[in-house]
Amino acid sequence: MSEKRIGTLIYDPSMGRYDIRFGIESYYGGLHCGDCFDVKVRDVWIPVRIEMDEDWYLVGLPKTSLSGLTVRM
Repeated sequence: MSEKRIGTLIYDPSMGRYDIRFGIESYYGGLHCGDCFDVKVRDVWIPVRIEMDEDWYLVGLPKTSLSGLTVRM
């Protein structure tokens, strides 16, 4: 099993979707509805799935601001 990478969730307005930034020049490439990953909340990793309605949200977490969350996938 490969090791999961840790990054930061960011919104990319040019794509109109969220992405994961792993480093200064290293990005996941854009998240799509149904993509699954883990979000770190209070030092606990929570599995989530990203979806889009009127706005982007995470299934598995109460409504929260997505930008800046620590994620792994």
